This record gives sequence, C-alpha cells and structure tokens, in this order.
Amino acid sequence: MLVLPAILTQSQAQATLAQLEAALAQVSGPRVVVDGAALLEFDSAALAVLLALRRRCLALGKTLVCERLTPRLAALAALYGISELLAST
Repeated sequence: MLVLPAILTQSQAQATLAQLEAALAQVSGPRVVVDGAALLEFDSAALAVLLALRRRCLALGKTLVCERLTPRLAALAALYGISELLAST
C-alpha cells in the first residue's frame, strides 16, 4: 500500500510523486492502493500527483485505488470533476 504524506502542496508534489513512483515498483499485483488518511494539508497539487500516479499505473497495466481520502480532498476532486478517476473500488 502506498501512503500519502501529511503535507502535499505544490512545493512537495514533485518529490512526493517520485517517492510514490519508486514505491510503485515494489507493488506486484494489478491493484495499487493509495491510502490518503494521513493527508492533512494539501492543495490542488495533491490531485495532480494522484492523476500522474494513475497514468503511471495505467501504463504499467495496473489499477490505482484511492482509499480513505479526506472529505476535503474528495470535495476538491468533485469540484474539478475527477472524482470518478480517483474512486475506490
């Protein structure tokens, strides 16, 4: 399981994506789970990171599943019209 950090704003986005992509290499199955419960402070860059990770997963033939996203992040995703892309299954 991949875990989002407590803080994910524009200034942390590139490093966070690199860390998540490195961890992605260790996921053996077709389903990649990202846990968002620790995320406390974020901006729209958090959504950009998740979308970039989703694209990477799709390129590898994997499915990204976002779990325990904070209500604020879920609301931001809805505002941007991308909730379906980050929905858990």
